Amino acid sequence: MSRPLFPARRFLGRCAIVALAGFASFSVRAAPPLTLQVFSNAVLVADHPANDGDSFIVMAGGVRQHLRLYYADCPESRATQDADFKRVREQRRYFGLPSETNVIQYGRTASAFTRKALSKPFTFHTAFVNAMGRSGDKRYYAFVRTADGQDLAEALVRQGLARAYGMGRETPAGIPQDEYKARMADLEAAAMIQRRGAWADSDPDQLVGLRAERRREEHDLDSVRDTVKAAEAVTSGPVRLNFATEEDLKTIPGVGDVTARRIIEGRPWKSWEALSMLKGVGPATIAKWRERAVLE
Repeated sequence: MSRPLFPARRFLGRCAIVALAGFASFSVRAAPPLTLQVFSNAVLVADHPANDGDSFIVMAGGVRQHLRLYYADCPESRATQDADFKRVREQRRYFGLPSETNVIQYGRTASAFTRKALSKPFTFHTAFVNAMGRSGDKRYYAFVRTADGQDLAEALVRQGLARAYGMGRETPAGIPQDEYKARMADLEAAAMIQRRGAWADSDPDQLVGLRAERRREEHDLDSVRDTVKAAEAVTSGPVRLNFATEEDLKTIPGVGDVTARRIIEGRPWKSWEALSMLKGVGPATIAKWRERAVLE
């Protein structure tokens, strides 16, 4: 899609504001302190229907694995169910794109970029943390380094084909999570200023409005969710944090999809204090949880 460039001064000024907004919304989930394992000479299972820019099937040591990149989230390249459609809408708002069609187009561009980048044997590190899949299939978060030494997540963000967003942890090189998170946010800001990839079609004015719309919807949904959970709690017993299903965990006020997965990934929890390692969970939140849940 061809659009006229903004005047340089006006555009760069807006980019600085937008970059700060993007950094503030960059969400990194706390990962369990598991040891990363390295796999060399991995190969991409080319043309697999599950492959995407940030998620793909590989073979390593004769074993097939479904990997999901740490720290990067590419636009969707396809959408077949309600969860996909919601993600496409959310990604359109994040990048400030004219329509959902642009999201799918850039998702396919990201998929092609990854396919080319992994055309030669590569290396990946994983601690086998479950990234969840479209239909509950096992995917594992991973750091992927291409044959020419590029970090794939960095390369995608640098080209404007992914946002700096998602699960994070200390890197294989020992870079702390907060420092690497900041690096990825800076790469995203640079891609935005240079109008690379999806940022080439981003409208700063529209982006601000779309992100505000997303925040309003999330706030409204949180309010409805907590009201419903409070009503359900009246007729049900306590939730057993170490054994409950994801759906049961989400009956606890303040626990949504992401927090429920974090709880499951960090099991077993031996104390309420240990739960404070989860992002966004403080003493007040734990006090509310203890009214509805037990550590069993």
